[in-house]
Amino acid sequence: MTTPTYRGVLSAVEPFKGLVKRLSNNSGRNNQGRITVRHQGGGNKKLYRMVDFKQNKLNVPARVETIEYDPYRTAFIALIVYRDGERSYVLAHKNMKVGDEILVAETAELKEGNRLMLKNIPVGYFVYNVELNKGAGGVLTRSAGSYAQILAQENGWTNLKLSSGEVRKVKWDNFASLGQISNPEWSLANFGKAGRSRGMGIRPTVRGTAMNPVDHPYGGGEGRQPRGTRKPKTLWGKVTGGRKTRNKKKWSNKHIVKRRK
Repeated sequence: MTTPTYRGVLSAVEPFKGLVKRLSNNSGRNNQGRITVRHQGGGNKKLYRMVDFKQNKLNVPARVETIEYDPYRTAFIALIVYRDGERSYVLAHKNMKVGDEILVAETAELKEGNRLMLKNIPVGYFVYNVELNKGAGGVLTRSAGSYAQILAQENGWTNLKLSSGEVRKVKWDNFASLGQISNPEWSLANFGKAGRSRGMGIRPTVRGTAMNPVDHPYGGGEGRQPRGTRKPKTLWGKVTGGRKTRNKKKWSNKHIVKRRK
């Protein structure tokens, strides 16, 4: 499979003009024009859809008008229209269809797409677009096919099992949407050709072993050479692969009940 299934899922419409804007492409350059992130640049022109991750319009039902592709994210998005006429883009769940109704409330019906407080969601349910700080908008489980599972409710905290296998505590008065994110087939897609990567703004990656010694720790030698360093290293000589990078003093470590595998 080279592309996820779009036919029969997405609406054949242009994006809603009031909710898009053009973002400048910096191609991995900083304010001096120097490349600080490699392998970025070019790509097809695209418009940014202003997705509402907060969904803070409480107790006003909304109807799904369209399901659309978003070039800035792996999941699909939905254009919803509230009963008072306001429109916004939200993340679409796996089974969302045009005409569905969704509701944001502290205690909404336990239906996919509805958004409610974590403490009002029973154990075992899947959720996505989960808030870490109340009112700040969802930050967890926003990519294609991802979800978190409610494991426990205790003492003001909800235990969530994330897609990575990590179990984490989140305050139970934060909001989350019910269901699993759309486009779960995205992880099976194969770009198939170099031009597909270039269209997505990904420039070619040169192997370190093909470089000169001045350019990379793996560079140099006559013909094909082994790595020559005991541990795998980045271009700047930093050890990579098999080394934990999370800060041991990070304040939120206390909220992690079980590490990912």
